[in-house]
Amino acid sequence: MKQETPPLQFNVTQVEDSVGYLLARARTMLAVSADQSLRTLDITHAQASVMMMLSIGKCSTAAELARDMFIDAAAMKRTLDKIASKGWIKRVADEQDRRLFKLELTDAGHALAAQIPSVFHGVMEVGFTGFSQEEIGFLKSLLRKLLANRPLLEARGEE
Repeated sequence: MKQETPPLQFNVTQVEDSVGYLLARARTMLAVSADQSLRTLDITHAQASVMMMLSIGKCSTAAELARDMFIDAAAMKRTLDKIASKGWIKRVADEQDRRLFKLELTDAGHALAAQIPSVFHGVMEVGFTGFSQEEIGFLKSLLRKLLANRPLLEARGEE
């Protein structure tokens, strides 16, 4: 006989001890630190994240970026317009579908994108001071497990 898994207990009355609150605060802390470190490159954390996604080939359209980064289409368009105005990306019509525009880094964009990983690494190195490699690996494993539930959360929103 299969044993039922008891429901998880989340105490929503203690906000400062809430998993959601802690995740949001940690993300914000790292993003603000990244923004400060990226000032010398004249780019924000949000813009740098888009540049990285394009440079590694994970995304190639505004819609893919918005979906992958959990950003609404209007906010993504503003971010892309800002990046394009700085000459770091260009929009190229897709050969198969002329209504679709692919995003490509310019030469200046490639040069900038090559500098971003070391800045992000420095922020993470300081942010995770006191963590062992094992702890970081375990945290990554837990976060991947959480992210794997995206389809379940999206399905809830459709109910």
